[in-house]
Amino acid sequence: MDKAYKVLEYNKILERLAGYTQSPDVKNRILELEPYKELEQARAAQRETTEALITMLKLGSPAVSLSVKNVLGAVKRSELGGVLHTDELLDVSRLLYAARYMKGYLSEAADECGLLLKIRESIITAKALEDKINSAVISENEIADDASPELGTIRRKIKNLNGRIRETLNHMIHSAHYKKFLQDPIVTMRSERFVIPVKSEYKSEVSGIVHDSSATGATLFIEPMSVVRDNNEIRDLKNREQLEIERILAALSAEVAENGHTMFVDYRAMCDLDFMFCKGRLSLDMNAVEPVLNDEGRVYLKKARHPLIDKDKVVANDIELGKSFDTLVVTGPNTGGKTVTLKTIGLFSLMAAAGLHISAADNSEAAVFTRVFADIGDEQSIEQSLSTFSSHMVNIVSILREVDENSLALFDELGAGTDPTEGAALAIAILEYLRAMGARTVATTHYSELKLFALSENGVENASCEFDVASLQPTYKLLIGVPGKSNAFAISRRLGLDEGIISRANDILSDEDIKFEDVITDLEVNRNKARTAADEAQRMKRELGELKKQVEDDRIKLKENKSRILDEARREAKIIVMEAREEANSLIKELEKMKSQGDADIRQKTAKLKDKLKEKEDTIDAAMARAAKPKKTYAPPPKDLRPGSAVKIVDMNQEATVLVPPDKNGKVKVQAGIIKMDVHISNLRKLDEKKPAETAKTYVKSTRALNSKTKTASTEVDVRGQYPEEAWSNVEKFLDDCYLAGISPVNIIHGKGTGVLKKMIRENLRKHRYVKSFRPGRYGEGEDGVTVCELK
Repeated sequence: MDKAYKVLEYNKILERLAGYTQSPDVKNRILELEPYKELEQARAAQRETTEALITMLKLGSPAVSLSVKNVLGAVKRSELGGVLHTDELLDVSRLLYAARYMKGYLSEAADECGLLLKIRESIITAKALEDKINSAVISENEIADDASPELGTIRRKIKNLNGRIRETLNHMIHSAHYKKFLQDPIVTMRSERFVIPVKSEYKSEVSGIVHDSSATGATLFIEPMSVVRDNNEIRDLKNREQLEIERILAALSAEVAENGHTMFVDYRAMCDLDFMFCKGRLSLDMNAVEPVLNDEGRVYLKKARHPLIDKDKVVANDIELGKSFDTLVVTGPNTGGKTVTLKTIGLFSLMAAAGLHISAADNSEAAVFTRVFADIGDEQSIEQSLSTFSSHMVNIVSILREVDENSLALFDELGAGTDPTEGAALAIAILEYLRAMGARTVATTHYSELKLFALSENGVENASCEFDVASLQPTYKLLIGVPGKSNAFAISRRLGLDEGIISRANDILSDEDIKFEDVITDLEVNRNKARTAADEAQRMKRELGELKKQVEDDRIKLKENKSRILDEARREAKIIVMEAREEANSLIKELEKMKSQGDADIRQKTAKLKDKLKEKEDTIDAAMARAAKPKKTYAPPPKDLRPGSAVKIVDMNQEATVLVPPDKNGKVKVQAGIIKMDVHISNLRKLDEKKPAETAKTYVKSTRALNSKTKTASTEVDVRGQYPEEAWSNVEKFLDDCYLAGISPVNIIHGKGTGVLKKMIRENLRKHRYVKSFRPGRYGEGEDGVTVCELK
């Protein structure tokens, strides 16, 4: 593996990735994973990871292990006529089951997961063979009795003979005649034959075959002649049993050979799936994303977090390279995060090209480089007589020989370990050479000359690792565009160095050095101010957006509330009509019965009653029309409005309660239902105190009437699969209808799922005006996927 892989700890990422699989073949494939050189190959590899991640988020992780054993060798042997062992057949069965499961699992994958769906199509199922193996082979050491009729017959005979022998021998050991000849009254086995322990001095008293003796010779294990024949028969049956087992295994092996192509295809598919889902699990654990890849050397990492640093300690940074500049010079104090920045850029470039997601924010960009070079760390060697400077220079010389326009070069403390003046000059010359070759370069340094070089050279940019002067601690934040200070004096002062020494060191510095450091300090102060202002502007923008969204939501709710109120009014009017018609029809029927008496006065009353009914219907229809389209009439604005006053919002035909009296602009804060709003006083009408009671009485009457007409109304509503806003709108309408119809209790079916819908609905039910109480469904009602409501 490339030396840079180890320096950048790419091998540690692969080891972590390999930990997700138990398959030796997949593990080796992961550990040998090389970054792709071509853009399209890298994009395809990224797509594999993304599809696995999408599928796990949608369906959950597969319930079976994808790490199946390699059965191709056993399959090949079966194709050559070999007989497979029971453990090999079980491995074949597990492969077939896992492949069949994944074919069903992937049938629910999203349409955009084209690679996974293609693998699903390639999987071949062989359930008949899978079932045969499972029914015949119980474990690695046991074949089922019903693996074949012949095997079942043989084992029944063996069982019967064993029982007969034990019965005979038990009779002997418990008989008074043989009891004194036995060492112990037990039946045991020797050489797979039933025997009894006989005292050696009574050997002649028990007729039979001696199979063994105790260590002292005091006990002989004799097979009585009365069971020899049965024992011989059992031995013959055992031989027949073994032959039948071999025949069964041979038959199963032949079927495996017939399905050899299926095994090959399914094993390859399972290895591919195992590999893809390992990458998906790593992405999930790292909270990583798919980067946007390019082959133009452009890197833009948003909130990049080094994946090998503790999640609770790592600092996220924005890192840029290759767009407006191709060389980045990073300065700052030791242990401030410069080397971590180098490693993050290099490691993410390797991971992205290998098809692994990176732990950064969405829409981060990564480039596919043909080579990534890194000179990081101190590799001095006593055996090779190499100093720190020499060891670095050996690496740099090797890099400069191989670098090209598609390379990324990373240098830690470029030019360090020698005379500062010469080291700085060498570092600048190396950076100029790399720029001439077209490479993308990042270098860390303490040299002020390199900071000036970055300030004066187009295409070269300064960056620094932030240092908190107040606490004298690094913050590990990367600041691009700002050269850093080493803060040697501040750190030395904090560590207790004598103030006189520090003052003398400050005097030795040239005026140019002091001015340059002051410029850097001013830049840092101004940058902090700008960042604070930008954060404040971003906060205000976010709050404004949230306020705008809240206003829009309130407007939509008001519109829906208005529509709902009009619907209720229409329903109530219909009920009144139906009530009047029923009452009139009832009276007419009574009057019709009296017609047989020929009373002319009765007939006249009937005609008049029908006319009045028609007149009543016309009146109600006109009232309904007015409710649907209320006329606007002028009325003076209400006076003496105070908190608690009952008012009507004219343009919405909605009753409300005053919360805050009118301000100087005539705006009144009112509450209509659960919605609070500001309404101009000219759009309000003050209500009498008696009116709400009258309205309530009418509403109750209408509700009772509706209850008699809606006995067939539904007692449940199903909102599974709906968005929360849509679901609650449907639930609210359902509760209104049920309340009007007098139906209680009612069921709201929201499903279990992630619990978001259930939580939202139950929170809203606690505040709903019609709901008396609610509870989760019991067994048989849908359990926690259903909420049962008791209405008032």
